[in-house]
Amino acid sequence: MNVSKILKLNEIDNSFINAELEQGAVLCFVTDTVWGLGCLPESEKGVDRIYEIKGRDRSKPLILMSDKQEYLTKYFKTIPESAKNAMDSNFPGALTVICEKSDSCPDYLTSNMNTVGIRVPNNSVFASLCNKVKRHVLATTSANKSGQPPVSSVEEALEKLDADYIIDNEGQMPEGISSTVALFNSEGFKILRQGSIVL
Repeated sequence: MNVSKILKLNEIDNSFINAELEQGAVLCFVTDTVWGLGCLPESEKGVDRIYEIKGRDRSKPLILMSDKQEYLTKYFKTIPESAKNAMDSNFPGALTVICEKSDSCPDYLTSNMNTVGIRVPNNSVFASLCNKVKRHVLATTSANKSGQPPVSSVEEALEKLDADYIIDNEGQMPEGISSTVALFNSEGFKILRQGSIVL
């Protein structure tokens, strides 16, 4: 077991982790729903690594996650009232909100689609990790090989995924149910994946 890959939050040096992320590092971490993989949105190398680690189809986009909604909304071109209400009611929580993306969101994150998803997990370990990241935002997806269930522990992440660093979950466990995913526009919303949150 390569224990050097495991990082405890209270031992992470901010300048070190940001330097690693800027070089394309991929992190594995716990959230409120499932374990995730993440990198800097600005790092195309990191995004490429996530697709490589997962064996993920490039037609499937990543989403953006942060500890606060305010760090994410710049990636939306416009925010329909229905989306604003959903975020205000359910962030932090197990809801992924998809809207038309802004010019701040790179095409390589979204598989060249004109939309992007954002989420604020309700998990203190993830929130603390975001506070160590310079812009508080990570480009993310579930921590698993494509077609397989997400990993459920630090040990399983070490065994099955080639992430550069695994953030110790400090005893926190995800619920194991993926987030509800909803696409919003001026006409309302459409549920793309039903999770624990019902809109």
